[in-house]
Amino acid sequence: MTRLWRILLVSVSLMLATNGFANPIEESDLVFRWSLEETQLSSGESAYALTSGDYLDMRADHSFDLIVVQDSVFQSGTWALKGDSLHLFYELLPVETSIDSLAYLVKDNSASLLLFHEGREVARQSIDGLSSQRRQAVFAVAKDDRGNVRLASSAEQWLLGGRAELVKEGFSISSVLRALMGILVLLGICWLFSTNRQKIDWNLVGIGMGLQLIFALLVLKAPGVSDAFGWMAGGFVTFLSFTLDGSRFLFDSLVDIPTSGYIFAFQVLPIIVFFSAVTSILYYLGVLQKIVYGFAWLLSKFMRLSGAESLAAAGNIFLGQTESPLLIKPYLPKMTRSEVMALMTGGMATIAGSVFGAYIGYLGGDSIEEQTLFATHLLTASIMSAPAALVAAKMLVPETEEVLKDLRVPKDKIGSNILDAIANGTTEGLKLAINVGVMLLVFLALIKMVNYFLGDMIGASTGLNDWVVQATDGKFQAFGLEYIFGLVFSPLAWLMGVPAEDMLLVGQLLGEKTVANEFVAYESLGNMKNTGALTHYKSLIISTYALCGFANFSSIGIQIGGISALAPNQRQLLSELGLRALLGGTVAAFLTAVLAGLLAA
Repeated sequence: MTRLWRILLVSVSLMLATNGFANPIEESDLVFRWSLEETQLSSGESAYALTSGDYLDMRADHSFDLIVVQDSVFQSGTWALKGDSLHLFYELLPVETSIDSLAYLVKDNSASLLLFHEGREVARQSIDGLSSQRRQAVFAVAKDDRGNVRLASSAEQWLLGGRAELVKEGFSISSVLRALMGILVLLGICWLFSTNRQKIDWNLVGIGMGLQLIFALLVLKAPGVSDAFGWMAGGFVTFLSFTLDGSRFLFDSLVDIPTSGYIFAFQVLPIIVFFSAVTSILYYLGVLQKIVYGFAWLLSKFMRLSGAESLAAAGNIFLGQTESPLLIKPYLPKMTRSEVMALMTGGMATIAGSVFGAYIGYLGGDSIEEQTLFATHLLTASIMSAPAALVAAKMLVPETEEVLKDLRVPKDKIGSNILDAIANGTTEGLKLAINVGVMLLVFLALIKMVNYFLGDMIGASTGLNDWVVQATDGKFQAFGLEYIFGLVFSPLAWLMGVPAEDMLLVGQLLGEKTVANEFVAYESLGNMKNTGALTHYKSLIISTYALCGFANFSSIGIQIGGISALAPNQRQLLSELGLRALLGGTVAAFLTAVLAGLLAA
């Protein structure tokens, strides 16, 4: 009778739950990182304290992880789809492997030994062997037109959201006009804040924007060049995967725990250390200088720049905002105001190779194809932003003095031999990794603290939280910094070509990147991508390019400290240009995002 009651209960639950969920479901429909939109207990006791925002990560190899964010718990196992039933085969949680009591049961002439943990039966030993009460759960499963999935069992119901595919709009006249408007407004901002509007070299502006467009067309659209960049990106992903061997030696199974904190600590941060060491080797051998010289020669010839700012701009494509000035150390003390501005803006607008792999991990996850795709986009972004940074810098602080055209790369080496170079690179990488980790910890904690006051206190007591949920159609769950950033920066998101449905979310990312740093923003973007929060593919691409740079308030201090250590006489000038460099680096990244969004549509 009990079994019949459960069958009827499941049937009724599924009929109620699947109103609008009548589409047939296949295994490929389930392979996704699902966010839990809502959960409801029907009877019995739930094995987890599940809340909205937890994840069910289902993979093509039929493994799964259930991630309970609040309790920092994950449950792993395998899954199988049998008709309209989803079977989850669990592994026991570590805590459940300890047994605190036993019971002996005889039923239907069959004896069993029941094993308990804190009053709950977790396993049963019978003549058929040892079986876990949590070993298998069966859910009736269905999906709606948007790809959301409903799971229903006799004990509970889950609604999994965010599976809808990203919309691709395609190329159109309206998208071209929107991109032109965005470019004109961004250049207009630089004109508005220029120190000498009459001295702006509009030929340089046109050439710089032309170089940007050529880079974008070659990499994103030209078959031969696009394939070559894809091959390079694939090789880069393979190269970065070597870090896992060293990480597994040090941290063993901690590397493979599928929660964001463990992934960042034991996979992402070691990449920074490893790549810093390799960069130091390439610098010692002179390989990096030759690559930088090639880009610098191109920028110098086409944009008629000084040798120092051309080298710095090219160096910023591969090095960080404090490492790139080493390429022009002999020139630093005598650089003009406009040259220093170009140096600082270039550092703000591009990323260092040492953190390149970290962003790939955020956006590509554990998929080689996705990692290669985003590696291509990030590499393209850093190259495209080099001329864009020079355009922004030369508009904000035009050149009014004589400059040196000398284009020699200093022959100073990092380290006395290759082993010393490796040691130096590793040490610098370790400092950077610790700095990144600690900064991320502090900023995320500060955001959480501010959100506590805004959402849990002000929003909850005034009804503002409910209003935000209704006004954003559930995209934001409370009144907080994310929503405020979204409102403030959404006009800029629109100017870059972001569709209206995603403006607030992309605005949030732009705010996080500017006020906190790009690591915080890329983590949010990765979560939006995994949970399907973004509606349009174009929004994902634009965000990837717009966030690709060091333009945030903390970078002002980093540059003042790092560059002034090489040229103490420039410290006051660096301080004066800090905010303008932040503006220039932001504009440069946004110009790159406009073109990328247009061509990737």
